[in-house]
Amino acid sequence: MSYFRQTRSSKTTWGIGALLFCCFVYLFFFTTSTDLPFDQLLRQRKSAAAAANPLSPPTSAFRKSSSNGDQKPLGPPPIVHYQLNNLTASAEPHHRGEKVLILTPLARFYEGYWENLVALTYPHEHISIGFIIPKTKEGNAATTALQEAIKKTQAGPLDTRFQSITILRQDFEPALQSQAESERHKMENQAARRASMAKARNSLLFTLLGPDTSWILWVDGDIVETPNSLIQDLASFDRPVIVPNCFQRYVDDNGKDQIRPYDYNSWRDSDTAQELASRMGSDEVLLEGYAEMATYRTLMAMLAETHEDRDKRRLMPLDGVGGTALLVKAEVHRDGAMFPPFAFYHLIETEGFAKMARRLGYESWGLPNYF
Repeated sequence: MSYFRQTRSSKTTWGIGALLFCCFVYLFFFTTSTDLPFDQLLRQRKSAAAAANPLSPPTSAFRKSSSNGDQKPLGPPPIVHYQLNNLTASAEPHHRGEKVLILTPLARFYEGYWENLVALTYPHEHISIGFIIPKTKEGNAATTALQEAIKKTQAGPLDTRFQSITILRQDFEPALQSQAESERHKMENQAARRASMAKARNSLLFTLLGPDTSWILWVDGDIVETPNSLIQDLASFDRPVIVPNCFQRYVDDNGKDQIRPYDYNSWRDSDTAQELASRMGSDEVLLEGYAEMATYRTLMAMLAETHEDRDKRRLMPLDGVGGTALLVKAEVHRDGAMFPPFAFYHLIETEGFAKMARRLGYESWGLPNYF
């Protein structure tokens, strides 16, 4: 027979243990990180998001070593396991801390474009940004202006700083030397221009898509005005590919401010377009928005309601999408949907991307009343 007798010393030990347990419970349940000052809390979140090694994915900001003399040099890069099956792309990405990668092919720098990005309300510590810029005179000027804007933002208040920013320079010649709007939209320039754009988009995508990226927002470099909640608004529909309507502000002949449709690449297909495509050669591309090639597709740009009380959550299925402000779940790109720089079912670039996504089982959607 065995038995245990509790001595005075063991009672003391149990008492101390109980006291420590109570302290732990109190600290765990009744004190939270929200008691910290906002700047300190933001630093903690940014530190948690930062990479520990310079060979980490480019979408993770690298936390540099301290300048103290006793700082040990970094060891060999660690082996890191990424559980992509646990990665989410949900309707509430801001609550889940989902990473968003904003990608922009940039030919000219517009101050309004950068100010619009900085004004986005999605937590900036979860946003990485990537640019690809042609090696032209205009591209060099755009790079210089962009770098100045980046310096100001990344040295400013913590809540405006982005997780990481990467600038790539194109290693191929642009299809057009001039970025004038009249040249960019000539029909005879479209196939070559959009093939070059597709190559730029793919270079940007394949270089910067990180293992923790949940969403990719494609934004054109001349988009200067969006709702500040753009990312949350588009993601709230929980669609694999979704695009809002792009409009242009202008002043009419009477001096009044007006708006008009700008992006005609978001559409529903038509029998006429299918018939035109069936008579084309394998390398020919069907273009939208030109009288010489009337497709009679249903254009999302023409379905918009402009009155103030319009239903901004009105949703429609699409067969082609534009890239002015295109939100894509990262899994769509990871599964192989890219921007074909060649004729893919007689479509190219963003419209070809929508077709490729459909072939992979992903539908594209549009918001005709969300500008």
